Amino acid sequence: MKRIISFVLAFLMIAACFAFGGCAKQEAASTIKIGMQGPYTGSTAVYGLAVQTGARLYVDQLNKAGGINGKQVELIYYDNKGDDAEAINAFTRLVDEGITAFLGDVLTGNTLAVVAEAYPINMPMITASATAAEVTVNPDDGTVYTNVFRSCFIDPFQGEKMAQYAAEKLGVKTAAVIALTGDAYSAGLADAFVAKCAEVGIEVVAQEGYAVGDKDFNAQLTNIAAKNPDVVFCPNYYEDVGMIVTQARALGLDTTFLGGDGWGGVSEYASAEDLEGCLYCSAYAPGSTEEVRAFEAAYEEAYGQPVPNMFAPLAYDAAAVLCAAIAKAEESGAKTGSDEYKQAIIDAFRTEGPSVSGITSAGGYTFDENNNPIKDAVIMELVDGVETYKEVF
Repeated sequence: MKRIISFVLAFLMIAACFAFGGCAKQEAASTIKIGMQGPYTGSTAVYGLAVQTGARLYVDQLNKAGGINGKQVELIYYDNKGDDAEAINAFTRLVDEGITAFLGDVLTGNTLAVVAEAYPINMPMITASATAAEVTVNPDDGTVYTNVFRSCFIDPFQGEKMAQYAAEKLGVKTAAVIALTGDAYSAGLADAFVAKCAEVGIEVVAQEGYAVGDKDFNAQLTNIAAKNPDVVFCPNYYEDVGMIVTQARALGLDTTFLGGDGWGGVSEYASAEDLEGCLYCSAYAPGSTEEVRAFEAAYEEAYGQPVPNMFAPLAYDAAAVLCAAIAKAEESGAKTGSDEYKQAIIDAFRTEGPSVSGITSAGGYTFDENNNPIKDAVIMELVDGVETYKEVF
């Protein structure tokens, strides 16, 4: 399988794109079905489409290289519009269509909804973008969802990393936080950041929240400005971040803003001047290695545009790990899609992941006891309006 992965990484041509929001069908008589879903329309579509195209790129390359055990991989995917109820309905439909494994979901909330359905039926599942710790571990009793893995960082990891970076690299002494109230992603990063700040000697002088749909952040930002923090940690998604930073600058708050991987694509939502010098945690360093550059060339060849954000390479990696696990399950002799086959896939995440040299984890995918990948973080900086790789930390 490692030989196949190396081959497809160098492959620069893929099959024609399938229509978004529907089923990606293939004509092969013998196929292995993988389900996907995500927000392909709406305000968070930039994430869903990136995950979809990244995974499709890998699967198309793999199929051109011969597939798995002579079988073609068939992706079946639906638009859940970022809605939890839609996500559950889509997952149920995918199960009814005979999927063997699930790659997703995209948003943390949607993924948590799907996990509740996937765990009882032991459906192999890997997400490229759902970062909340509770995606793989039940927060009430500590039970690990043994069927659920991810290729991305968890929220506490990102929050802790940015607090450490602020202390060690920026010399920060005071910080403020503004986060979306009631959101698992934002709260996870914010709580971890605040806790780590206490450990590394940073005083958190203000903590502000806001509600879904808010467009006016002047009250919160005025409170923060009064405290004159060295940095503001803003662990939210790119669209909100753009509005928050823009309004902060208008109020005269010129401190450095820090964020997590939800910032991917933020350069489209605020001016270059307002974002200059801001930093966020990511898993992807564009153009950093030969393998990364080959992926980027293949992506642009396939879709006619550059890699949009880190979620495309994370999905490419998730697909690679999943397909490596499926290839191992094929060796078991179990019937494709059977309970025994699905358990073989789950077991193979750990045995095969380390041999998958990914775009966002060149050292392979080793998972910890909670099924989270063990890998370094990338720090991205906004320079002249461009989200630019700064360093690994």
